[in-house]
Amino acid sequence: MSLSNGRTYLAIPGPSVMPDAVLNAMHRAAPNIYAGELPEMMPELMADLNRVARSTSHCAIYICNGHGAWEASLANVVSRGDEVLVLATGNFALGWAETARRMGLECTVLDHGRRSTIDYDRLAETLNADSAHRFKAVLMVQVDTATSIRNDVPAVRAALDAAGHPALFMVDCIACLGVDDFHMDAWGVDVMITASQKGLMTPPGIAFVFFNDKADRARDKVEFISQYWDWRPRAFPDQFYERFAGTAPTHHLYGLRAALDMIHTEGLDNVLARHAKLARMVWAAFEVWGQEGPVELNVTDRALRSHAVTAVRIGDPHGETLRQWLIENTGVTLGIGIGMVDKGAPGADGFFRVGHMGHVNAHMVMGVLGNIDSGLKALGLPHGRGALEAASAVCAEA
Repeated sequence: MSLSNGRTYLAIPGPSVMPDAVLNAMHRAAPNIYAGELPEMMPELMADLNRVARSTSHCAIYICNGHGAWEASLANVVSRGDEVLVLATGNFALGWAETARRMGLECTVLDHGRRSTIDYDRLAETLNADSAHRFKAVLMVQVDTATSIRNDVPAVRAALDAAGHPALFMVDCIACLGVDDFHMDAWGVDVMITASQKGLMTPPGIAFVFFNDKADRARDKVEFISQYWDWRPRAFPDQFYERFAGTAPTHHLYGLRAALDMIHTEGLDNVLARHAKLARMVWAAFEVWGQEGPVELNVTDRALRSHAVTAVRIGDPHGETLRQWLIENTGVTLGIGIGMVDKGAPGADGFFRVGHMGHVNAHMVMGVLGNIDSGLKALGLPHGRGALEAASAVCAEA
């Protein structure tokens, strides 16, 4: 007998839980890709995407994951030999930097480790020292999915403005668009990238590059841009098929349409408020568990924690042991620790992550927390008592 029988729950930081409305919208025969409802629904779909980004900018859709969006965004604004500045607070900013290097770019990385946000004084010094304006772009991740650190996007924009630096400002919102607040236009972001499988509640497979007119002007100076990554035909198509450099991701688009309908019916501000409260429930439980034993939130400052994902330190091998116990005994899957130490190195199994993004509500979060509590007890891991009471108290708050 196993209590894992029944509907399983993927509590990982993407792919997030897929709503039935999204899956039902995708469950249809292949549509006409030349005329009819699919091409006709695109203008409103693009406008609704921009509503989530709080933007009036342009948007290109790619059939790829977030790693593809890293490459697509850079391919349109820089050339081989150009230099970019990367502000790293975890595994995924470092991944974007590696993509830049493999594209032949010079890459300066300000690495802040795995538990700290961006050092804005250090950033200011670096920008002011670049009097020749060698940096063509500054890259940052708003929420690093590996560390769960949430960085201050307006503060980076302010540093660029204070230094009078003309570099493009590029932000990765793959983990957090539609979960943590983001204002592309008001915050002065030139390029923003995201993907379908997290806050947008659509199966993985499509990614988005939002860009403003300043970024598009940089496209004129790029020495070479492949047909596939070129954002101009995608953002300004003469024919529907040009938007996707060929056959469209038809069923993903229907799913995305349903997901955007859900977001805007609930109201984006309400979506963000829901995620903020669910995150506080998760934090409350872990803060109590951490009063005794090895459980520790990776980010100690609440103001720096994402509302999309929570990274946890528990010591090797307890992270992986707890994950496996939950999978086998409760049907809950937590996210693996990623990028906290080298893969296979001592300590690599001492982390896990809880995803609380997208189509998630209070009973789902309380269920995950209850199962983690059971796992800590079953494995004999020391932990503070009263975590579920703390989480439910947050849930009960007006």
